[in-house]
Parts: sequence; structure tokens; C-alpha cells
Amino acid sequence: MAKLAAALGVDPAIGLSQQEAEERLERFGRNLLTARQSVSNMALLARQFASSVVALLAAAMALSLAFGEYRQAVAIATVLVINTAIGFYTERRAVRSMEALRQLGTRSARVRRDGQSQVLSADQLVPGDVVLLEAGDVVTADMRCASSAALTVDESALTGESMPVEKGVDPNAETAALHERSAMLFKGTNVVHGSGEGIVTGTGLATELGRITQLVEEAESGQTPLEKQLGLLSRQLVWVTLALAAIIIAIGLYFGRPPFLMVETAIALAVAAIPEGLPIVATLALARGMLRMARRNALVENLPAVETLGSTTVVLTDKTGTLTENRMEVERILTPSGDFSVDHQHAAIVRNSSPVDPASDPGLMRALLVGVLCSNAEYDLHTHSGAGDPMEVALLRAGGLAGLERNEQIGIYPEVSEQPFDSATKRMATVHRRGGDYVAAVKGAPEEVLAAAERIGVDRAMLGDAGRAAWLKQAEDLAAEGLRVLAVAFHPDVEPNEPVSDGLVFLGLVAFRDPPRRGVAEAVATLRRAGIRAVMATGDHPSTALSISRAVGIVERGASVTTGAELPGLGDATEETRRGIARRQVFARVTPEQKLDLIDLFQGNGEVVAMIGDGVNDAPALTKADIGIAMGQRGTEVAREAADIVLLDDAFSTIVHAVREGRVIFNNIRRFATYLLSCNLAEVLVVGLAVLAALPLPLTPLQILFLNLVTDVFPAFALAAGEDEGDVLARPPRPPREPILSAGQWRTILAYGVAIAASTLLALVSATVWLGFSTAQGATVAFLTIALAQLWHVFNMRSRRSRLLHNAVTQNRFVWYALALCLVLILSAVSIPPLADALAIAPIGVQGWALAVGCSLLPLAGGQAWLGLGTRGASNTRGAASPE
Repeated sequence: MAKLAAALGVDPAIGLSQQEAEERLERFGRNLLTARQSVSNMALLARQFASSVVALLAAAMALSLAFGEYRQAVAIATVLVINTAIGFYTERRAVRSMEALRQLGTRSARVRRDGQSQVLSADQLVPGDVVLLEAGDVVTADMRCASSAALTVDESALTGESMPVEKGVDPNAETAALHERSAMLFKGTNVVHGSGEGIVTGTGLATELGRITQLVEEAESGQTPLEKQLGLLSRQLVWVTLALAAIIIAIGLYFGRPPFLMVETAIALAVAAIPEGLPIVATLALARGMLRMARRNALVENLPAVETLGSTTVVLTDKTGTLTENRMEVERILTPSGDFSVDHQHAAIVRNSSPVDPASDPGLMRALLVGVLCSNAEYDLHTHSGAGDPMEVALLRAGGLAGLERNEQIGIYPEVSEQPFDSATKRMATVHRRGGDYVAAVKGAPEEVLAAAERIGVDRAMLGDAGRAAWLKQAEDLAAEGLRVLAVAFHPDVEPNEPVSDGLVFLGLVAFRDPPRRGVAEAVATLRRAGIRAVMATGDHPSTALSISRAVGIVERGASVTTGAELPGLGDATEETRRGIARRQVFARVTPEQKLDLIDLFQGNGEVVAMIGDGVNDAPALTKADIGIAMGQRGTEVAREAADIVLLDDAFSTIVHAVREGRVIFNNIRRFATYLLSCNLAEVLVVGLAVLAALPLPLTPLQILFLNLVTDVFPAFALAAGEDEGDVLARPPRPPREPILSAGQWRTILAYGVAIAASTLLALVSATVWLGFSTAQGATVAFLTIALAQLWHVFNMRSRRSRLLHNAVTQNRFVWYALALCLVLILSAVSIPPLADALAIAPIGVQGWALAVGCSLLPLAGGQAWLGLGTRGASNTRGAASPE
């Protein structure tokens, strides 16, 4: 300590001078964590135009302006504005994780400067400052412990260690891991017990918290699988559109078609091929899923994350506060008279699976009484709330099951002195007056308490070396099960102001556990049934990690745990080593960097990774994962801000509901994408084939925009709002690299597109050739035919394994609302003169309407006949897959 003080140029008894502190503040900067700069609104706006689809529509708009088609240009511009507004809105989410980290440093601190104690803003701390700490304080910089009076710090948010860490002045080895540095205090942790002093060794980004801040900065999350798939789909559509337009225009010009007609055809093809409603419907589908998840206490911060959970293949989860309650409970009490366990659900002490009356066992009562007396914690038996060291609170809670309330017992056995926990003796003692005598209640590390004990039990029989060894073996067995173990004892005759000496009477062992959260085991089992693998990665002790992972069903008994020390540099590891590590399911004593390496490893194997955490040390991994999930109640602000989804109820089981919702959403996206693209393909084929066949242009660009933005969008949105057929969690996750539209979907799109186009061209030819309609009337019949055919086409989107009249589409009330609305809009386009004029709609009479309606029903009839064949095939094929 003297060397450190000399190196930092400070006398701990006096502290820095104010002048020296100001000079160091100028040199080292303020004790703040940098915040990630938010992307400006202008940059977000510009990003919306960096799209091949936008470029294609912009080109179509420019051609319309060049040829004087101002209405078309305005309509296309309107589409661009709508798409840009939606994209801007969904992307306008500032990254706030670093701002939350910075908030951890904007507290006050009590320091010693110029020999005087003073309170100043924590951002003014500099290396060499002497900071005074008490229970309840937040450590505001990295410090070397200069003095400790039972100083205990909760570091779980930083290291994952579930138990508070006792701090002392003895130096640690330079190679000591973070959780082993008992002489260091770290920024952002909390003092839960005792008092002490620390000399600041690092501020701002030079702290461990600052290092994690930089990891979060570097751990860019990238695009979600859905965003990648939608981007790929858009690019594919653009290239297909350009190829079709080039082929059709070249053929048209070769056969002498007018250049103006070919340009208008190119514009119509560009507008027809792009499903302008796709991003709108996708956004609305995700937003609706977000609302449904909010009702399940899952707050979605990032819209595409709603779907990502549905394609998740690996759930990487922290332990403390995520799988467990992050609080201590007494699990077992071993006394010379028996082995007792605590049933917290029924508030009872149990022996051999049967509740017992603690008062009937003097040895048990004496052990519980020592736990109640030897404590600085508080616990209210009525409100079940406590404060203080978690293990002491757990002892008070267990004592309450035997009717031992601390204040009442202190009244019977007044406390006259306390000997705080000492890192040398590893035990704590309180001295109490009993009549005219003084007795001591003692608790501490089993090896130290047993070493100081001479007798055992209420009858004070001699302990002996063999007995001592047997009890030590029991303590080791309990620790191997992941339990924290304390020994309790008393001294029958002490001096009130003298240290408690040897000669203790050993009363037994108390084993504690950070209990698994309710419902976690069931949720893990459901995830496994859904084909999702749960993997634990924690900074806690290996035996504790293994015990909890067995308790919640992540691994079976006999499984092993991999520690951070056993993990090689994964970036340089051989492929065989990486494959072996990727198969393991429990990792302990891992650092934030190693969590990032594990996520990289899984993602490199083609997995979609969901990371669940609650601590500061989880923030980089939450950012890096395909989807980050944080606990909302007990999680740190840093973790919540880094996450895509926040579980408001801290229930791990909420993830199961979110996974189901994600899968339903993807199936709906696939369903309405199939619907929209088959409609758009029909429009492309109608325009292209009509031009090649020397027929009048059946659909104008404005009519196509009307179809795409009005009559297509509402049915598509209705499909997006539907529920899936069957149990989606009974199926494995879709392959991560599987596109939104696989080869099967593209074949379906082609078949339906050809059917709708054929019925539309049939109506056009019938109207102009057989009914003698004018060109404008024939085009109107074609427009109404394709509009109505697209409406009825929504019923072709049912699953092949569903029934004709009872399926997800017919039971979706939004489908019926959408059809009614679209029919009203189509009738308005025909009957309202200004709108009819803009869309070039001509009167067609009863014959025209009959022809349009009749031809529009042909694709529906053909589609239902094809689905009917699929239903019979599926009924004879066990486990037949859905075409969705």
C-alpha cells in the first residue's frame, strides 16, 4: 500500500491537495464514460434512400416527368415519401446504452483532500484521491482498498458473482482474475456492508467499467436476419424487374412498337414489380407483434427483433438474476441431530420429506438462534422484506420459520459488542448478555469455525479430529453442489470486550442457494422441444453454475462445466476445437470479452443467438447478439438500454411466449409476401404479355399504384395480423440461412401469378373481341378483374393442411374487414368521377361487371382445388409440412 501511495504521490491520511487535484483533472480528464454518438436525423433520413428499390422507383418517376406524365410522377413520389417516412420512423432509435453507463459515474463521492473530508461530484475524482466509503455507497472509480472494516461489495452486475465480496488491504497477485481481486474496488459496484477507504487508481475509461463501455462500442449488433432477408428480397426484385423490362422493351422495339409506349411500359413494369406495400405491411406486422408481446410483459425496443426470436437456435443466458433470483435462501441446515431442509414455498422446515416443529429439536433451534443473533441485517416477518448482507437476511428469514424474530431475541439476549468479520479469522461474532453471563454467537467459514471448536451440539460432546474431518467433508460436499456454506457455533463464556477465543461449541452447517427463478425449468424444456438450445455463460463459480444448470434442465447430471481459463483464444483456435466448444452448454468464470467470443463462435456456425442478461458485464454481449434480452426489474439500466427486448416481469418463461410470437410473425410475413408478390407478378405478366401481343396497355402506372397501395395492402395486413395454425413450438426453428421465400414459395408465387394474369388477359380479350368494348372499357374490365382476383386470392393463403371453410384465413376477422374496405374503395374508384378520371376508368355496364367478376373467381377456384389436393395428401402423410 505504501508503494502504491508513493507511486500516486499521495499521503492517505491527508489526501491530495486541491491544486494537485485540479492539475490531475486537467491531465486525466473528468471521471466520465463516453457516450456513443447518436446518428443524426439527417443521416438516418439519407440512409432511407440508399436502397435499390428506391432507386428504381426514382428512375420511374424521372421518366414520368421527362415524358410529361405528371400525375404518375406525383403518385410515385407519394410512394417514396410514404416508404421513407416509415423507414425513418422505425430506424430512429438512438443507442442509449453508453448514456446509461455514463449515469453510473454522475454521483457524489466523499473524499479526503488537504486533510479534510469533503463531498464532491464523482466526475471530479482523479487518480490518487482518497475516497471514504460506507454501506449504501456506489463505488465511483476503480480504487485500491486502503482500509477495511468488514467492507463488503456487491459486484454481481460487473462480474456475475452472486455473493457480495469481502474487501481487504492484502495485495492480490497481478494475474488474479477480476472476481479474485479482493483488494480492489470497481466503479459501478455497491457497498453493502461495513466501511473503508480507497485510493483511486483509475477513472473514466481507465476503469473496468470503462473497458466494458468500449466493448459495447465495438460490439456492433449488425442487421437482424429479417432485415438481411428483406434487403436480399428487394435486390432480387430490382434485378428481375430490370431484366424483364429490358427484354420486353427490346422485343417491343424490335417489332416496331412506339418508343413512347415502350417507355410507359417500362414505368408500368417498374411500378408493378415492386411491392410498395411490403415494407409497410412488414412494419405493421412487427408493430402488432410488439403490442402482443407487450401484453406478455416483453417490451420490444427494436421492431425487427420481434421476428428474430422466432428464428433463434441458441439462447445464451447469464445465471445470476436471470436464471436465479439473485438473492440467498437457506437450503439446508445440518446439525448433530439431523439434516433439515427449508421448503420456502410452504414456509416450513422439513426433515425426511415431512414438516417438523423446530421447537421440538433444541439443536436446530440453537443453530437458528445463532444465525438470528450474529447479524447486522434486518428482516420484517410480516412484509417479507429485508436489507443487509444477503446471507444474513436469509438466516433471519429461516429463523422466522421457527418464530425467532431478531428484535425480540435481541431483547432477550442484549448485544453488548460485535467482532466484525475478519479476513484472517474468516468469522464474525456478537457477544450477548444472558443473565449475569456473556455468550458469543459465531458464524463463518466451516474450516475456521471447526478449527476453533472443541465441543459439538447442545450436549457439548467432545468434537475430536475425526468429527472435525467428517463435518469438513460434509461442507465440501455441499459446496460441490453449488451451495454456499457457513458454520454456526457459540461460546458459552466470554468477556464482553475481549476477542472470542477458541473453545467454541459447534452447532452445525447452514447451506445457502441463489434459487432458480420460478418457471425457468419449464421454459428451458419448452425451448428444447422447439429445437432451441440453452447455454449458460456466467462469471460465477463453476460448481454454482453447474448446479443451477442442472436444476433448470440445461444439462443432465454428470455434465461438466467449462471455465474461462480453459477457453483458448477462440479467434485463433482450430476448427475442431471451435466445434467442440460450440457443443458445450455451461461456461463459468467467463469475462465479458469471452462472452463476445462465444457469440462470435455460435454465429460463425450459422446459429441465430439470443443473449439474456441483467448486469453491466452482459451489455457487450447483449449488443453483439442477434437479439439481446434484458431483465426489466432487477436488470441494470446499462443492460436494459443495450437490449432489443426487455422482460418487464423478469420471467424467463416470457421468452417462450416471445419465441412463439416471433415464429407466428415470420410465418405471417412469408404468407403476405407470397400474397403480395404473386399479385405483383400477375401485374407484370399482364402488362408485358399485353404489349408483346400487340394488345392495348391494360394497366396504367397509376392503376398499378392504386392496386399496390390500396387493394393489396389491406388484405396483406390482415394476413399479417393472423394466428398460425397448429403448435409452432412443436417444430424446430427454420434454418438461419433459409430465405423468406424458398424455392417452394417462389413456385407458388409463379403459379398464382400466372393464374391471375391469365384470367385478367382472358377478361381483356373477351371484352374487346367478343363484347366489342372500346380500348378504355377493355382496360377497365382488366383493371376490375385483377383487382377483384387479388382480393379473392387472400383465401388461397391458407395452409395446405387446413380445411376449406375452417382455417386461419377464414377465421381472421381482419380479412373480412379488409375485403369490405377494399370493395368500397374499388367501387369508389369506379363511381367517383374525379377518381375515375385520374385512373382512366370507363363505364362498362352489367356485361362488363359480370365478365370481370366471373374471370376474377377463376384463380380462387383453381387455388382451392390445388389446396384441396394438398389437404388429402397431408392427411395421408404424417407430419406433412406447411407450405408457409
